[in-house]
Amino acid sequence: MKPLFTCLLFFYGFLAVGQPNILWVTIEDTSPHFIGCYGNKDARTPNIDRLCREGVKFTHAFANAPVCSPARTTIITGVLNEAMGTGNHRSKYPLPDMIKGFPSYLKEAGWYTSNNAKTDYSVADARKVIRESWHESSHEAGWWKRGEGQPFFSVFNHMDSHQSRTMTNPYRWYREMVYDRLSAEERTGEHNFEMPPYLHDSEAMRHYFSRVYNSISLTDKEIGKLIDRLEKDGLKEETIIFFYADHGEAIPRGKSGSVGIGYKVPMGIWFPEKYRHLSPWPIGSETDELICFDDLAPTVLSIAGIRPPEYMTGRAFMGKYRKAPRKYVFTARNRIDESPQLARSITDGRYMYTKVFQPQYPELEYQKYADVSDIVKQIRSDYRDKNLNAVQEQMIAPRTDNEYLYDMDRDPWKLHNLAADPAYRKMTSGLRKKLYRHILEIRDVMFLPEYTMDSISRTTAPYTYRLQKDYPLKDILEQASLCGEQDKAEEILQGLESEERDVVYWSLMGIQSLNDIDLSGVKQKILKKMNVSYPPVRILAAAIAFERLGEREKAATVLRPMLKTDNDLVTLQVLQNVQYMQGGPEFFKDDLKAFITLRKKDKGFLNSVSAAETTLFTLGEGELYYANMKKWMD
Repeated sequence: MKPLFTCLLFFYGFLAVGQPNILWVTIEDTSPHFIGCYGNKDARTPNIDRLCREGVKFTHAFANAPVCSPARTTIITGVLNEAMGTGNHRSKYPLPDMIKGFPSYLKEAGWYTSNNAKTDYSVADARKVIRESWHESSHEAGWWKRGEGQPFFSVFNHMDSHQSRTMTNPYRWYREMVYDRLSAEERTGEHNFEMPPYLHDSEAMRHYFSRVYNSISLTDKEIGKLIDRLEKDGLKEETIIFFYADHGEAIPRGKSGSVGIGYKVPMGIWFPEKYRHLSPWPIGSETDELICFDDLAPTVLSIAGIRPPEYMTGRAFMGKYRKAPRKYVFTARNRIDESPQLARSITDGRYMYTKVFQPQYPELEYQKYADVSDIVKQIRSDYRDKNLNAVQEQMIAPRTDNEYLYDMDRDPWKLHNLAADPAYRKMTSGLRKKLYRHILEIRDVMFLPEYTMDSISRTTAPYTYRLQKDYPLKDILEQASLCGEQDKAEEILQGLESEERDVVYWSLMGIQSLNDIDLSGVKQKILKKMNVSYPPVRILAAAIAFERLGEREKAATVLRPMLKTDNDLVTLQVLQNVQYMQGGPEFFKDDLKAFITLRKKDKGFLNSVSAAETTLFTLGEGELYYANMKKWMD
């Protein structure tokens, strides 16, 4: 009866008072750990705190991905990346014609839609999505350009908490662009906050980490200005205000992480008096309803009285078409810039289970956009100098686990992995089964190598391909799930016999994931795989031959020519393997230099060049920076 009552309440309320405006206040790269109303007494976030205090605060809201473009692609479409093939950061694969940016439905219904100004959609024709979704998408866009009496949906994206502010850009840049724009009362000093326990509490780290608090403080200040303008325009009492971050905090183990705090986000909704009846929750309260980013699009349409399209994977949690709360939220980590990883998570709000399908990579992978930062350089230096405790080392040391279970209520920083604890065996098993069932039900297309995704996209959308009967996802998942399983070596090697090339790919990935697997009986099979026509398999076989089989020169004859190909996804996979192979960076040092010379000015090879540059930097070969940073470097 409750959903029916909610729908009737919405319908009669709408008839009585008309259509609300909707304002989205979106901030970059922020976890609830650093917001005052979520319990951080060191935070300076009065405007955010007020919105949540006077509205409804969400304690279990999750981004579907721990980086902007896959998160924002799900937001604009209402569809999880696993279904669309849009999970790899800033990939450019087509969508089927039926999937649109959801604001286009509002436009068709007479709403004015504006976006100020970030888009970052991982789709082939982002300009089409932007054009269809927004009357205006620019740094000048806002509700003030709508027609008289026209309801509006306006998005404002606040950049001052972005990773460029919290860690990536040089410190001198941060001082001028963030710190100097705050008053003394708005600043957080280097000794006036509690350091996250997985980071070394040193003077140097405090110097760098204070950027997080001050960047969020400046963001909050800008939000206050936006709300003031809404009020001065006489529109605050006509407008429902959504506040949320586009994914977790832009610090190590946050943004880009596979098992850290990159998914959980702060979220609040503020209601004016005349539209309080649209809230399913008491005003001034908090709710533990599970929210995921694919819920946002159907929810806005539902508030507007528009039935959400069937293709949307999320649910409307407000409005005429509100659906019952979720029991679980599913999140995903895929390639981010040049850093590889495929991980999938499930949470019931309190516990989060994660399966890492490529555990051969450490949690803090090499990624130029992070590795140029003072904070990551300090972490790597502290690790080399043995300044870190056991908990702090876990982020940078080789992984010892391939699945993780965290109690986020008792362990909000995700420090204690419960997956191997006998007391949690039943829970781990149950969540694992539910996660795998979801992967199969949604037909997760991201288990294909990126080279293959790109090849498919030349004739069909990955969304459509995944629904074909000949996509062997069940076989692929069964093989991929073996990665990192020490007692499943025999099953991992059996995958080499498969006629499905992507099962073979995941068999080789499984071999990489185990350091002590006996390859004596399959050496010739692996060497033969270096000659197949399928690049993803050929590259992995050559990497294993180089590192595990003592065949460095044979492997090099395979990998070197592939660095000269015009396919950036081939070169990227080669460089990812070189970067992590024992002895690989030194052996291929001259090849990396030649590759950079060849592709430095080619924007299509940006990720590959970054991988090569970062690899050379780990060898002590030169500085690591972006050209536009040079004038700000100390």
